Amino acid sequence: MTVQNSKPLVGKVALVTGAGQNIGRAIAHGLAEDGAFVMVNGRGNLDAIETVADEINEAGGRALSHLADISDEGAVREMIARLAAEVGGIDMVISNAGLRRQTPFVEMSFAEWREILSVALDGAFLLANHAVPHMQARGGGAFVAMSGISHHIGAKERAHVNASKAGLEGFVRGLAMELATDNITANVVAPGAIDTRRGAAAGARSPGSLDRIPLGRSGTVDEIAGMVRHLVGPQGGYITGQCIHVNGGTYLGH
Repeated sequence: MTVQNSKPLVGKVALVTGAGQNIGRAIAHGLAEDGAFVMVNGRGNLDAIETVADEINEAGGRALSHLADISDEGAVREMIARLAAEVGGIDMVISNAGLRRQTPFVEMSFAEWREILSVALDGAFLLANHAVPHMQARGGGAFVAMSGISHHIGAKERAHVNASKAGLEGFVRGLAMELATDNITANVVAPGAIDTRRGAAAGARSPGSLDRIPLGRSGTVDEIAGMVRHLVGPQGGYITGQCIHVNGGTYLGH
């Protein structure tokens, strides 16, 4: 195997949001292993994203960390401008950042509704809006957003999360249609039950949840990262406008 084939993303630049832990961290590591320069983004925990960037650099990859709230247009503009200035552009964006909340609808405030949508949906728009011109200038690119299984199968106390992810999938389909002539792909990955460290606001996993998964187990962060690596790599270049489910068979499209 040649070095070029073993590292298919050499010369590419990636931005991964929400990359301080769990799925985002695994994606950042995976893209760096494939040769990409990775900007590791987080919203509030600087130590976490610096640690991930340090891990990548110490392993022989190339990464830098950048703290920014992706629901803030000025912060997104500054982050992408920094990446373009330091490494010459951007080829791929992984819009992974999101907030998970468990709130009964009758207790849900409009402020909480807007907060959830501002990260998953508004954030994806802002990232694409500021990154796509750089991709166009470089002759192509890839945009991958992280959705989830909840709004496909139904979930209580997640009306805002479900709405944000449904809107996100529609947004990405629109990007795919408009940007295809620029050689830019746009896709969504929808994880199911993944073995991650859950924040308190996400709520506990429901009893017997593994019984509803045909494969009988939770997925791993590396399995989600592996799908992202495929989509942004040379073998994923003919895939666009898709929502790809990685959930052990929990959702079969019916």
